[in-house]
Amino acid sequence: MKYTQHTLDKLEELLGELEYVVRYERGTFQSGYCILEQKKVVVLNKFLQLEGRINTLADIIPKLIVNSGTLSREARKTLDMIHAKA
Repeated sequence: MKYTQHTLDKLEELLGELEYVVRYERGTFQSGYCILEQKKVVVLNKFLQLEGRINTLADIIPKLIVNSGTLSREARKTLDMIHAKA
């Protein structure tokens, strides 16, 4: 997986199709995901570099429950790439 802004954008688009909101917040916390008030939210430390953001999202996405039948072809391709890496 390449560490480019395009890769990060593809991961964020995949999460968007999974109805997750990606937020970048300031703080001293470990990156991860959480569900707030029945809303699916992924919270990342805004001080993470590009490589850290991509690696964190690539670690989170396989843990999510995904109905790949509702995803676009591009999103499924991104999801398959992440699963192949894991």
